[in-house]
Amino acid sequence: MSDIPNSAGFELSGGKIGVLVIHGFGGSPVSVRPWAESFQQSGYTVSVPRLPGHGTNWEDLNLTTAADWFSEVEKSFVELRSKSDRVFVAGFSNGGALALRLAQIRSAEIEGLILLNPIIHDRRLFMKLLPIIRFLRPSIKSGPSDIAKPNPPVHSYRTTAMHALYSARKFWRIAERDLYLIDLPLMIGYSINDHVVDPENADTIIDNVMSVDIREIIFEKSFHNVSLDYESEILNEESNQFILDVLTGELARGSYEYGDEDGNEYGDEDERELIDAEFNAIVSGLSLDESAPTTYLDELDSSAKVESHIERNMYATPNRLPKFKKNQRIAIAALIAGPIYLISYLATDFDPFGLGTWPGVLAVLGGGVTLFTQMEHREIDESDDGAIL
Repeated sequence: MSDIPNSAGFELSGGKIGVLVIHGFGGSPVSVRPWAESFQQSGYTVSVPRLPGHGTNWEDLNLTTAADWFSEVEKSFVELRSKSDRVFVAGFSNGGALALRLAQIRSAEIEGLILLNPIIHDRRLFMKLLPIIRFLRPSIKSGPSDIAKPNPPVHSYRTTAMHALYSARKFWRIAERDLYLIDLPLMIGYSINDHVVDPENADTIIDNVMSVDIREIIFEKSFHNVSLDYESEILNEESNQFILDVLTGELARGSYEYGDEDGNEYGDEDERELIDAEFNAIVSGLSLDESAPTTYLDELDSSAKVESHIERNMYATPNRLPKFKKNQRIAIAALIAGPIYLISYLATDFDPFGLGTWPGVLAVLGGGVTLFTQMEHREIDESDDGAIL
């Protein structure tokens, strides 16, 4: 049974220009239907897939991962691409992160990106505690949807699935890491009164992609889901105008040009000549005289041996236990002591502080958070579900 009426994915027939529209986390195609319909009204063929675990109930969502969502997005894109001459990708919220990742992988097949309040990071402490919280509470109430306009249609869950959110967070980090791969024409719209996604996300994307043509749209009256809010018509008009400008060549794919000290830009041929000149200058300063103590070829051979040694060490199994910092040792001790305290309390009513189970719970939480924050930079593991995308 579905908690969201009319939440199935859908397609809208049009011409040979395709638009793939991706809804957000915990949402459904209902949340982006007016946006999608505006594309069809402009003559485009539109595909709006329902991501796995969405549009039914939060328990279903908790059984899925970012890998499942991305697989559905890629499948829908391939189907749309097969019957379209050119394809654009539009993503809302977490759908924006999925759109970015699709463009990072299939850039040559995409004409342009349209992002609406996209998310690629969440700096709140709550999100840093997700690796622990998700095991203590599989879900939390998320309250009403973030729309300023009264009486919006039901389009998303009122409960946040914590395991799925944890997978989404890992996926965001990968999408943010590879922003430099994006050189497509980009339209990015964001609400200054968004209570779900920090508008700083849009700044991060703009500052790190390699696109030359970026169109920035700011919504002042709408909250998170602009497609169902007061400025939906502005969103529709700007999105369709962006597509038209790309199709007519006013906006183009490309990355930043190199230039000289006077600000003159280099074209592709000039850039190639500049690189060749720099390489020749480097080589000309190197000695190939065998009478010298070491030659350039010797140095290259030595460098290769050093790199080979480093590479072997990277994959070698350590022959001793790692050294932990003081904070890490304390955290590990707390993780050991906490469960022992809880077991003692439950088995014997041992309660020296008169606080019940709280000392044990706090020890586990504090130790876990400390250890996690100390080693967070190692969190992305390519063997995990989100890192393969």
